Amino acid sequence: MAIKKSIINFDSKKSEVTLDGLMTVGKSKNLIHGEFMCCEDVVMAPFSGNFRVQGMRDGNVYFAQKPKRVKNVPLFRDDNSTLSRGRNGRYYFVFSLSEDRLEELPEELIRQASEIAKKVVDGLMA
Repeated sequence: MAIKKSIINFDSKKSEVTLDGLMTVGKSKNLIHGEFMCCEDVVMAPFSGNFRVQGMRDGNVYFAQKPKRVKNVPLFRDDNSTLSRGRNGRYYFVFSLSEDRLEELPEELIRQASEIAKKVVDGLMA
């Protein structure tokens, strides 16, 4: 007698399934880790993602996938700086420089901020 396997495909009409199994949760130093071992005979497409997990006092565990981060599109770039506009309508100037170039920081920051400011002015005049 063949054992019937349940095939789970989230692309089909069924968007939710309940599985029975055993969950192991542990803590080492500051990290919490766990695994779920399914007791049913199922075939499921593997998946991974960035999830929010909430463990409750009664042992229930809830998880939901976090939405993908939407990156701001850079308007102007220089060697170590970027000017971008966020979805909230704010402009962001980001400058980064390695610690070993600390003595160059004031001059580079002024130079690159000035160059990006010139590009913005030129873009407004056009």
